Amino acid sequence: MTNGEAASDITVVHLMRHGEVDNPGGVLYGRMPGYHLSELGRKMAERVAGHLEGRDITHLVSSPLERARETAEPIAGALDLEPVIDGRLIEAANVFEGKTFGVGDGALRKPRNWPHLRNPFRPSWGEPYVEQVVRMKAALDAARDAARGHEAVCVSHQLPIWIVRSFVERRRLWHDPRKRQCSLASLTSFTYHGDEIVAVGYSEPARDLVPAHLLPGARQRKGAPKAGA
Repeated sequence: MTNGEAASDITVVHLMRHGEVDNPGGVLYGRMPGYHLSELGRKMAERVAGHLEGRDITHLVSSPLERARETAEPIAGALDLEPVIDGRLIEAANVFEGKTFGVGDGALRKPRNWPHLRNPFRPSWGEPYVEQVVRMKAALDAARDAARGHEAVCVSHQLPIWIVRSFVERRRLWHDPRKRQCSLASLTSFTYHGDEIVAVGYSEPARDLVPAHLLPGARQRKGAPKAGA
């Protein structure tokens, strides 16, 4: 095999989490329409666009939700690419959409919520983790095929990104949401050799723009939603 043939067999797919969302009410917005990037979120997207300039990116994909499509816009401009919408990259469904559901807000003491909290391993409050793995892995592989021998960027959401990474790295799917390594505007990068994922990387090009309480491992402020990201 020549060096050229070896290089053509390597493809990198970057799963990018969108930037900060304008959400003054602190609700868990999930798949709800009408939630757009904040001014800071747009700066995050622009920062990542600058970071990606000069890379061999030939394919750009986005979740259909507004915050993801708006995150893809500066990347599309910087790389002269037309974004493709893939519904498989969407946020996980959650029965608590439209509500505040955070640490210390009393949600766990409300009996009407208990049926949805009975099984954290599935989870019982939203889209099963296994279903998220299936659709996200299919979206990853489709981006790999579209950018074969080059790189692709897929803009998605925190939970689905973390779940598919956990699957690829052979970790359990149920987890503590505070420990997800997937901050705003971060890149989780999957390197394929042919059709197989051989490495996973992680970077935060906009880390200095992310509010401290939203960085991985930070204590969550009272009333802040755990999901809808």
